[in-house]
Amino acid sequence: MAPVVDRLLRVLPLNPIAVRIVQGGSRRTRHLLVRSGYLAVMVLILLIALLGSGATLRDLAQRGASAFAIVSYGQVALICILAPVFLGGAIAQESNSQTWDVIVTSPLSSLQIVLGNLFGRLFFVFALLISTFPLFAVTQLFGGVPGSAIIESYAIAAASALLMGSIAITLSATRSAGRRAVFTFYTAILLYVFATLAIDRALRAPIAIGSVAVFTTAMTPVNPFLTLEALLEPNTYIPREYAGTGHWWPVRAWFGAPVATQLLSFALLSLGFIVYSTLRVRWLGVALVGASRRAKGASGRAPHHVGHNPVAWREINLRGQTAATRAARWIFVAVALSVALGVLLLTRSGTLSLDQARLALAAILGAEVLIVVLAALNMSATAVSREREDKSLDILLTTPIQPGAYISGKLRGLVLYLLPLIAVPSITLAMAAIFVLTGGFGSGASMLLPATVGTGTVNVPFILPETAIALPIVLSSFVALCVMIGLDWSVRSRGTIGSVVAATGVALAIALPTGLCGMASSSVPYFGAIVNAAIPLNLVLAAVDPEMIEGSLESPVGRRLALIGGSLGAAIVYCAIVYGLHSSIKVNFMMRVRRLSGTS
Repeated sequence: MAPVVDRLLRVLPLNPIAVRIVQGGSRRTRHLLVRSGYLAVMVLILLIALLGSGATLRDLAQRGASAFAIVSYGQVALICILAPVFLGGAIAQESNSQTWDVIVTSPLSSLQIVLGNLFGRLFFVFALLISTFPLFAVTQLFGGVPGSAIIESYAIAAASALLMGSIAITLSATRSAGRRAVFTFYTAILLYVFATLAIDRALRAPIAIGSVAVFTTAMTPVNPFLTLEALLEPNTYIPREYAGTGHWWPVRAWFGAPVATQLLSFALLSLGFIVYSTLRVRWLGVALVGASRRAKGASGRAPHHVGHNPVAWREINLRGQTAATRAARWIFVAVALSVALGVLLLTRSGTLSLDQARLALAAILGAEVLIVVLAALNMSATAVSREREDKSLDILLTTPIQPGAYISGKLRGLVLYLLPLIAVPSITLAMAAIFVLTGGFGSGASMLLPATVGTGTVNVPFILPETAIALPIVLSSFVALCVMIGLDWSVRSRGTIGSVVAATGVALAIALPTGLCGMASSSVPYFGAIVNAAIPLNLVLAAVDPEMIEGSLESPVGRRLALIGGSLGAAIVYCAIVYGLHSSIKVNFMMRVRRLSGTS
């Protein structure tokens, strides 16, 4: 009996790989700071949400419920942001650090390898979730938050993390490029979340004529944000009741119990991915050997012109070396622009109303901007640490290239490589602006919609055309800032995963407060427009939802000057920060490189 128990314990929780990952991460000061910072932000959000003018028990209950809803949505968003970073290169990281051969030849079973990598990294995500549990318990002191809602919200977040972790392990077990898997995973998550949200909005039907309450849709159980909405707002987002109607039981469960359906389906999908990864995990070593042998052959390709900065040339050409990489980039460009053009043509024909088209464009533009920013952070945060891991940095340091030229070459090369992606949301918004200026591509339909300004209404364009000028300015400079932040942490960090996590956290620390400030100042004339124009995501949302800058809508000229001026001012600030970071990295480059020499 004892050997059986010991074998079960070594699968989990005494899995050697999981123990190694947890012990190694728990000793790092950065992990402690991330957990402490996350908990401090949640405490601050809870305190701000609970503050208010009312002192009755009803007011306290409403503020407690509001705070609970805000933190619950934030937790799911955190899962979507941090889980791919922790999990994306789980097994491929072992091969990057040259420990893969040791793992596959050890007595560890395939199931131990998969579960160890999965739950070893999920431990840090679950630790963040559990750290906020006492805060939710406090909200029950004020009432308005049932205990079952707290448990179900945590279950939704945990199930989402488990599913994303299982998918990430599957990607890692079947691919030889962990960094590409992380970027692919980021892209798929963003597109999935935005697409299901947009489809849900289009499918929503009111429960009665003139009612603001709507029924849940087929998309509700597949999106954790929609499931949370059904859980936290049951009076306005109501599950359908099919009991006694003769519908098949899966239909009744899908539309009538979205929370339970999502938890069960996510658990079954996770189990399926784990089983598949267990069967395929050892094939990764064979794939790596085959790729290594193929890489030794001659390419037969004509030499390229290097240019003035060989580092920039190397970044551009190395990342687009394979046909799959080149195809993926241009397929994204073609598909994104085709979908946006299709939305505009459907609006011109009357298939979509202006409100529906706004919602679709908001989802498309939001996904495009986030994909570009995350791609910039991922590529730049691995640019130097990747070379440290594969030992090519040691070779580069023996050349006459100086630190300043090396960093500026990385910056220039990455920005030029990302230019087609940066152009996608800019072109999408430009097509929408042309649609407005030409009266719906010559259809003659009205392009004006009412927007609330104070106690009155003002007619504003379907899409604010001036944002098509402001977006390329602020997006290109913000991407350059993200690239420089990623390069800074790539120089500081030993491995690729740590540098990606740190760079993403710093970018969030810059964008999130500014974005929230812009939303809070929407009613302030011109200042709200200037602040919203400083963040690309806020700018595209203001373009399709002008009420985000309601205080500036009464004066079209002032609105245009505020948006374009805000983007120019933000671009100047971002460029100044980029220059300062470049100078700082250049001064400390050799010291940091020598300190991390020989590590991975």
